[in-house]
Amino acid sequence: MIALAMLSAGCAKQEAETPEKQPIQKPQIELTSDKFTPEALWAMGRIGSVQVDVETGWIAYTVSYYSVAENRSTTWIRIGVESDNGLDIIDEFIGSEPAWFGGSGNLAYLKGGKLYLRRDREEVLVEGTEDVEGFLLSPMRDQVVLIKQVKTVPATVDTYPDLPLASGRIVDDLMYKHWDEWTETAPQPFVCALNVRYYGEGERIQSASVGEGTNILEGTAFESPMKPFGGVEQLAWNPNNEEIAYTCRKKTGLDYALSTNSDIYVYNIKTRTHTNLTEGMLGYDTNPAYSHNGQYIAWQSMERDGYESDENRLYIMNLATGEKTFLSKGLDTDVSEYFWADDETLIFSAVWHATQHLYRINLRGEREELTDGQYDYVPVAYIDNMLYYLRHSMCEANELYRDGKQLTYENKNIYDQVQMGTVIPRWQTTTDGKQMLTWIVLPPHFDATKKYPTLLYCEGGPQSPVSQFWSYRWNFMRMAAEGYVVVAPNRRGLPGFGKAWNEAISGDYGGQCMRDYFTAIDEAVANLPYVDKDRLGCVGASFGGFSVYWIAGHHNKRFKAFIAHDGIFNLEMQYLETEEKWFANWDMGGAYWEKDNKIAQRTFENSPHRFVDKWDTPILCIHGEKDYRILANQAMAAFDAAKMRGIDAELLIFPDENHWVLQPQNGILWQRTFTNWLDKYLKE
Repeated sequence: MIALAMLSAGCAKQEAETPEKQPIQKPQIELTSDKFTPEALWAMGRIGSVQVDVETGWIAYTVSYYSVAENRSTTWIRIGVESDNGLDIIDEFIGSEPAWFGGSGNLAYLKGGKLYLRRDREEVLVEGTEDVEGFLLSPMRDQVVLIKQVKTVPATVDTYPDLPLASGRIVDDLMYKHWDEWTETAPQPFVCALNVRYYGEGERIQSASVGEGTNILEGTAFESPMKPFGGVEQLAWNPNNEEIAYTCRKKTGLDYALSTNSDIYVYNIKTRTHTNLTEGMLGYDTNPAYSHNGQYIAWQSMERDGYESDENRLYIMNLATGEKTFLSKGLDTDVSEYFWADDETLIFSAVWHATQHLYRINLRGEREELTDGQYDYVPVAYIDNMLYYLRHSMCEANELYRDGKQLTYENKNIYDQVQMGTVIPRWQTTTDGKQMLTWIVLPPHFDATKKYPTLLYCEGGPQSPVSQFWSYRWNFMRMAAEGYVVVAPNRRGLPGFGKAWNEAISGDYGGQCMRDYFTAIDEAVANLPYVDKDRLGCVGASFGGFSVYWIAGHHNKRFKAFIAHDGIFNLEMQYLETEEKWFANWDMGGAYWEKDNKIAQRTFENSPHRFVDKWDTPILCIHGEKDYRILANQAMAAFDAAKMRGIDAELLIFPDENHWVLQPQNGILWQRTFTNWLDKYLKE
C-alpha cells in the first residue's frame, strides 16, 4: 500500500548513548492547562515489543521516550513482575528486541547493533556480533539467526576506484530506491552457533559468543526479512531445532518491482537445502510460525500477485501430509498479528467495523471473538490460559493488559493532566445506498449548543482501516484539543466491511470513494447542529493527500482550507516515480500510455493536477524529501500550481523525513504548522 500514512509504525533511528549524550528518561511533564498539546504528545512513552517468560511470568517490554530539545530518543527495556497495581519494575536498561533466553530470567536483546544476554542486572556481550538488525534464538538456545545487511549493488568507487569522492550512482535496473533509501543492501539471515558459558552449575552467564555463521541466502540479492517493514516475524525455527522457515521474494530488479509473489521456504541446517512450501501460491506469503509440536506450520497469505492489499488470509499446512488449509475462510477481512496458543489453537487480530479485536480459532476453523469495546487490540501471548495484549484507541496510546487487567501505566502522568475528546460512531447512507461507519470526534469540554469548525479526515493507504488507531502525527485528540470536530469516514476501499467494500477503490480513485467523503461531511453538516458549515477544512496524508488535492478541484466551495501531506498530485508522474510498480499497476489499472485500457484511462483522467483550474481555496502542502514512495516534487508542483492560480498556499518541506515525520522537533513543527494553517482560515 502507498503509506500506512496515519500510523507511526516506526521510531526515529536509535542512537548509541555516549557520555556526551545521556539516555532520555521518562519526562515528568507538568502542563499549565488541561489541553493536550504537541509537547504532551511527544512526551508520551511509546510501548513497542512485549515478551512474557513462560517459566517466571516476568514481562519484558520496550518503551521509547523522546527529547524535543535534543531531537532524539532512547528505547528502554523494562522487566516487570505482576502485582496488584500492574507491573513492579525490577530491571530497566537500554536496548531493543527483547527475547527470553532459556527461562529463569535470562534475556537476550540488541543494543548498538550487538547482541547481549542479561540476568540479575548483569550484561554480557555476545562476542562476534555486530551490525545486527534482528535475531531469532533456536528452541535449544544453541543457535541463533542474525539479520544483517549484505551489499548487493557495487558502489561507484568499486567500479572507478580512482573516483573516491564521486557522489553519482549508476543505475541499470528498477527498485534502485525503496521507501526512504537507495537500494544497495539486502537484509539476510545468518545461522550461527551460539556458545554460552555459565558460572558453575547455576544459570548465571559468564560469557557468550557466536560462530562464523552461514548466510541462508549466500550469493543472492534476495531479502529476508523483506523491506521496508519486515522483521524477524518473517522467520521461524522448527521445534526440531534443525529447520528454519523464512519469507522471501526471490526476485530482483524489474521482476521485484512488478510482483508481490513472496513464498515461505524451509531451510534445512544440516543439508543446506531449501524447500518452497507455498509454490504456486501467487501473492504475498509471509510470517511463518510452527505449532509447538512441529506438526503444523501457519502463515499469512494473499491470493493474487501484484495486489498488496488483497485479503490477508491465515493458512496452515500439515507438515506430514502437505495438506494446506485456508483456516480463516469466511472471515471476510484481514488477519493481522497471530500466534499459536497451543497445538490446536491460534490467536489472531482482525479489523471488523472499524475496530481491531482478538479471536481464537482452532484447526477446524471454528473461531470466537475474545475482546470487545471501542478499542484496537494487538495480541502478545497466551500462557496458562491467560491472554496478554496491547490495547489502544483514538483516546489513548498502547498499554499492556492481561485478561482485562491493565499492567502498564506509561502515560498516566499525562492522562491525569489532560482532557481528551469523545469519539462517537455514526452510520451514514452513501450515494449508492450503502451504510458507512464514520467516527465523529468531539472536542474536550464539548458544548452541544455551540458550532465548531470541523475537519474532514481523509485516510491513507489507500486500504488502511480507520479503526481505533493512535497516531503520533494524525492524532484526533490533538485536533480536538484545538477546538475542532473531526469527521473520519471508513470510505470505500477500507478493510473491515467485507471484501467487496475493500476492493471498490482499485481503479476508481476519483469515483465512489470520493462520493463517500462528500457523504460524510454533507451528512454531518445536515444532521449535527454543532458542525459549522461555514468553517469546514479537509486534511489527509498519502492517499488522503491525493484525496485532498482531488477534492480541492471538486468540492463546490464546501471547504475553507485544505492540508495535504505526502499526497499524489500528478498520477502520471506517480506511476513512473513510485518504486513499487505492482501497486501502481493494480490500483491505477495499468500505465497511462495504454490508450485502450479503459480503467487506466479513467484513473489518469481523474488526476488532481487536471482540475487545478477549479482550485479556489487556500492549501498547505507538506512533504518529506526522503519519501521515495511519493516523491516530494508532487507537493512542490501542487504548491506552485496554487500560487500561479493566485491561491494562498504554503509549503512545508522536510529534507530529512520520509513518508512519515519521525524526528521530535520536526514533529512539533508539523503540529504547529498544521494548527496555525487551520486556525488562520477556520477561526479568524
